[in-house]
Amino acid sequence: MKGLILAGGHGTRLRPLTFTGNKHMIPIANEPILYHGLRNLAEAGIREVAIILGPIQEGIQEGVGDGSRFGLQVTYIQQGEPKGLAHAVLCAREFLGEDPFVMYLGDNLLQDGVLPFLRAYEREHPDAVVGVTPVSEPSHYGIIELEGEKILSIEEKPAKPKSSLALIGVYLFTAKIHPIIEKLRPSKRGELEITEAIWRFLESGARILPLHLEGWWKDTGLPMDLLDANEKVLGSLPAERMRVEGVIADGASVHGLVAIGAGSLVEAGATIEGPAMLGRNVRIGAGSHVGPSSTLGDGVELSGASVRRSILLEGARIVGPVRIADSLIGRKVLLSARHPSPEEIALIVGDAAQIRL
Repeated sequence: MKGLILAGGHGTRLRPLTFTGNKHMIPIANEPILYHGLRNLAEAGIREVAIILGPIQEGIQEGVGDGSRFGLQVTYIQQGEPKGLAHAVLCAREFLGEDPFVMYLGDNLLQDGVLPFLRAYEREHPDAVVGVTPVSEPSHYGIIELEGEKILSIEEKPAKPKSSLALIGVYLFTAKIHPIIEKLRPSKRGELEITEAIWRFLESGARILPLHLEGWWKDTGLPMDLLDANEKVLGSLPAERMRVEGVIADGASVHGLVAIGAGSLVEAGATIEGPAMLGRNVRIGAGSHVGPSSTLGDGVELSGASVRRSILLEGARIVGPVRIADSLIGRKVLLSARHPSPEEIALIVGDAAQIRL
């Protein structure tokens, strides 16, 4: 079994953010989204993985390297011009050979990882396993219509969805899918659609097994999705992952599961409520408050500020009596306030911005 992980923009489904660098490297629980996917593949026993690089690839090769830190052997494949998810599989044809493979969109997060896909494959030996789960906005996803476990239709982002079951961004295919993809023609969107490949695979007589997810799944295409994912990951981390390596001063208050990186300081008069994660060299000043479901990257500083259910990237500083929630704050942002905010505010702020309230 091999792994294929897509990172860096391969079609319209991978929506960019207004932050420098690659969105797949934005941290969830202080670890880039892409790393979560790589760890999922490794935990399932997959060792050979190809990362398909699209046009936005800053930081991926530098961060992942040869994959040994994840227990993987990683190969990099350049897709060039993004022409859809099925086109990415086409680019990896030589790497994949005749092996079955797991295809994983790099901006997806799954509570149970990819192991359920492998178990379903080993148990029933289908030609493909596709993950499905109900969604509230089906017109934004590839939608599968089922009668029992029989697939009636598959459609990419339908204007009038026939069901609320979405195909998630993880698939397991045998090598039989390759001739199907090789015959695809671009859709109206100008892409080789993986949904069309699956449908044509089914028409050819392939046995495709829908796998209903039991745990949570997040497609992190938008900022609010990142915050939802961060909340879910922090809430599901085992206690042994939440280590305190920094200093909690006498007079500081820390409750719940909280990770504090080396060199960090929680000053007297500061409060932290878990689950929360602080990187290295973070300073939480007196009068500051870090609420549940918050992740603070390396070098973040809070001085008299309050954050809740937010992600603050490396080097961000919040100074003064401002209260933010449901916010995504970019690298090296300076956010300052002279007067207390009467209520919490939600912000999406790109890298290196300076804001005075």
